[in-house]
Amino acid sequence: MSKIRTRFAPSPTGYMHVGNLRTALYAYLIAKHEGGDFILRIEDTDQERYVEGAVDVIFNTLRDTGLIHDEGPDVGGEFGPYVQSERREIYREYAEKLVEKKEAYYCFCTKERLDMLRENAEAKKKPFKYDKHCCSLSHEEVENNLNKGLPYVIRQNNPTEGVTKFEDVIYGTISVDNEELEDMVLLKSDGLPTYNFANVVDDHLMEITHVVRGSEYLSSSPKYNRLYEAFGWNVPVYVHCPPIMKDAQHKLSKRTGDASFEDLLAKGYLKEAVLNYISLLGWNPGTTQEIFSLEELVEVFEYKNINKSPAIFDSEKLRWMNGEYLKKLPLEKFHELALPYILEDIKDKPLDTMKIADILHTRVEVLSEITGQVDFFYALPEYSTDMYTHKKMKTNSEVALSSLETILPVLESVSEQDWNIDKLHEIVLEKVKELGMKNGQMLWPIRTALTGKQFTPGGAFEAADVLGKEESLDRIRTGIELLKETINA
Repeated sequence: MSKIRTRFAPSPTGYMHVGNLRTALYAYLIAKHEGGDFILRIEDTDQERYVEGAVDVIFNTLRDTGLIHDEGPDVGGEFGPYVQSERREIYREYAEKLVEKKEAYYCFCTKERLDMLRENAEAKKKPFKYDKHCCSLSHEEVENNLNKGLPYVIRQNNPTEGVTKFEDVIYGTISVDNEELEDMVLLKSDGLPTYNFANVVDDHLMEITHVVRGSEYLSSSPKYNRLYEAFGWNVPVYVHCPPIMKDAQHKLSKRTGDASFEDLLAKGYLKEAVLNYISLLGWNPGTTQEIFSLEELVEVFEYKNINKSPAIFDSEKLRWMNGEYLKKLPLEKFHELALPYILEDIKDKPLDTMKIADILHTRVEVLSEITGQVDFFYALPEYSTDMYTHKKMKTNSEVALSSLETILPVLESVSEQDWNIDKLHEIVLEKVKELGMKNGQMLWPIRTALTGKQFTPGGAFEAADVLGKEESLDRIRTGIELLKETINA
């Protein structure tokens, strides 16, 4: 068997769609699982959609995710150039070979004529299909038009009878009636190839063995196969992947506001978690394992296990998976990633950010959700004394006032040196036991006084440890005063 060679061939349109990244990942895994080569090719023939800087987005994404290509525009290789706009003469040569074989023809139809054909098709409620008008031009007529310098395209000459079949690893045998095949444009009037033509020529010349792409290209594959057959080339193995859906009816799409890879990173998802998650969008390892490193995916990935059915992008599942990755990080690494979000809340206040990171470490699923969780460390928010009432904790304003007044002198007796989670835990629970109270009747009022919030990462002791003795006592005193005012009102 020849060496497996796959390619990722994105168009530089500005961002990395999650579906594009999954295609790159699957192509990479298919090649590397068998010790093959993974090639990057930039398909920039649609110059109108070209976005400045988009090629860098592609390079950066592949580098950051570890999908390192063996050949490409930036690393070279023996099958270059790897940018389609630099291969213009190659496509012209092969398009003209098809004309010689009568598998393609020059088309001189004007925009006005094509618009008329489209309008007629719409009026009859039929899909537009070119009517082969220029296919019947004589050699002399073609030469005359070329000599006049008339603009033209080169179209594929597809049969109008019979059936074209092809095999897809995932979807099986696909058959299409030839009467449905469009004589698609191969070479545009600007001399650049269409996507459909260029990728067939490039895949053959670059010796690509497995073509991985989205299932939306299934309907185009018969036309690709007719090109392979026209040239007498071997057809590669097709691996069409199911669409990634937002829900049962709608495909995931950046145009409708769905997150790109860059958006997910900006929201605080880890690239390793995103890559792991999208590997499971349409593929099943056949086991209950869900957390995979890239190396593990290379080891176990079997492309024949890709599903036919659409994959639903489950944001909650991604959040969970990201949380699992965050928990596994060493605290120092988590602190490094979380620090920008922590500083948004605590600003320039001189607090121990490592302690705050430690509180957050196992309680955060996405880094961006840190913002707004620890702002109480910067300043105590205005809060209602109603928050001291908590049915489950069996506390209300009167119980809270009594608890805070009781614990204040106990906390005041703790030295600055001993002010830490363990010591606070010991002396507070000792007092609770002595008073015969429920833990919540003491801890809820302390936490409320320290944070002014109903929901915080960590509890009373973690908050007191970060705030330090002086500020913690000040906040408890403030809580006592507020409760007295409420009760006496």
